[in-house]
Amino acid sequence: MNGAQALIRTLVGAGVDVCFANPGTSEMHFVAALDDVPEMRGVLTLFEGVATGAADGYARIAGRPAATLLHLGPGLGNGLANLHNARRGGAPLVNVVGDHARSHKRLDAPLESDVDAIAGSVSGWVRRSLSPADVAADAVDAVAAAARGQVATLLLPADVSWSEGAEPAAPPAARYAPVPTGYRLTQVAAVLRSGAPVVLFVGGDVVASEAGLRAAGQVAAGTGARLMSETFPARTVRGAGLPDLPRLPYPPEMAMASLAGTVHLVVAGALPPVHFFGYPDTPGTPVPVDCTVHVLSEPGEDGVAALRELADLVAREVQPELLEASRPELPSGPLTPRSMAAVVGALLPERAIVVDEALTSGVGLAELTSGAPRHDWLSLTGGAIGDGLPLAVGAAVAAPDRPVLVIQADGSAMYTISALWTMAREQLDVTVVVCDNGSYAILQGELGRVGASGGGERAGRLLDLGGPGLDFVALAGGMGVPATRAATAEELADQLRAALAAPGPHLIDAVLR
Repeated sequence: MNGAQALIRTLVGAGVDVCFANPGTSEMHFVAALDDVPEMRGVLTLFEGVATGAADGYARIAGRPAATLLHLGPGLGNGLANLHNARRGGAPLVNVVGDHARSHKRLDAPLESDVDAIAGSVSGWVRRSLSPADVAADAVDAVAAAARGQVATLLLPADVSWSEGAEPAAPPAARYAPVPTGYRLTQVAAVLRSGAPVVLFVGGDVVASEAGLRAAGQVAAGTGARLMSETFPARTVRGAGLPDLPRLPYPPEMAMASLAGTVHLVVAGALPPVHFFGYPDTPGTPVPVDCTVHVLSEPGEDGVAALRELADLVAREVQPELLEASRPELPSGPLTPRSMAAVVGALLPERAIVVDEALTSGVGLAELTSGAPRHDWLSLTGGAIGDGLPLAVGAAVAAPDRPVLVIQADGSAMYTISALWTMAREQLDVTVVVCDNGSYAILQGELGRVGASGGGERAGRLLDLGGPGLDFVALAGGMGVPATRAATAEELADQLRAALAAPGPHLIDAVLR
């Protein structure tokens, strides 16, 4: 058995049975081995950023790693932005990156690069397989490393892949997240009983499960603490029958206002908040200077178990306040960001997976979908735009029985627009709503926020998407995805109903005013 065959058999045995791929010459023996191991599903993408983003989306929904197959350093480099998002969101992910044959590396061939260094910038674990006999054990270690909530990158030289002498290995032992210590629980319980203003700031595993949200809601109801989520959680369970969970706003002035007066910030499943960027005359964090931060559970620990224990200490037999089922009325008239959000809230199907890369066009989305039927919400964890369409690919592969709805900004859609082709090829049940406002609106706001406002014509040309405008209907049709255009709320409602009712992918170009 050659190294590639042993690698794939080991991955499948460890539960990694989907590979999002954009291979090249160095990976051809891995590609050929897919016929020998039919349990591994290979999904072709046309750009590595789609492969890495899809693996992230798959991991968020499936709760276990997918693999990627990338070509040398340049291929890995093309996938870095969405590997950054996966790293920031704690997604389990196994990268397999082909490299030159060992005897060829010394020749400095045109595609030679420092793959190890590139991988290290986004990976918590990196290893190079040095012989066919090492491949299976290295793969087991990669899966175990990914299970700790990180990107694991296995570098596979081409000759190690094609050489005989490899055998598959048994899967790694199951991993259990550690539960925070009793000291932390006692300290936080005392803070919650103090009567001072407290914010319970949650994210990670806490917001990804109903049990975590209910425990957090129970603590808030029993102590008077305010419940708040990190700005961009990887996955949030939402909808009627769950506690309301406001998110910390993205703009720094709004984030600081939302935490003003907080004396104690209790963090569970998330990191203490900081602003995405530094701004003139603005502190780097929205946490007030006289506020004390208390960590109940860190990412990678069992925050759900910690909150359950905390609820028993400070709010035993208290029932959390839960959202009642509610939907907005279907709006009419010109299509605006808010009327678009109302249409989504009115028509969102049960068990939907919503991928949110609406950016500035997402005004009202969280509010107007909060009482909708139960659904999952995937966010832009690391701030590297262009993850919406790839996340949807991975989510749809992980949950083929659930509808996936992407609310996608127009500028960031172009980063990974080729994901539409993969949706069509795999016939994934994904509906894409493009928020078409013809501009990089988020950057227009940042221009003033950093004190660089001038409003000149030359600066403006770098922030608008006109001349020529983008025709998303034509782009989608050219890649096999049926597409329509909506300019009013009524048109969007009719087209969204039809798209959600039909199998396969669809795109709606929502022209916003």
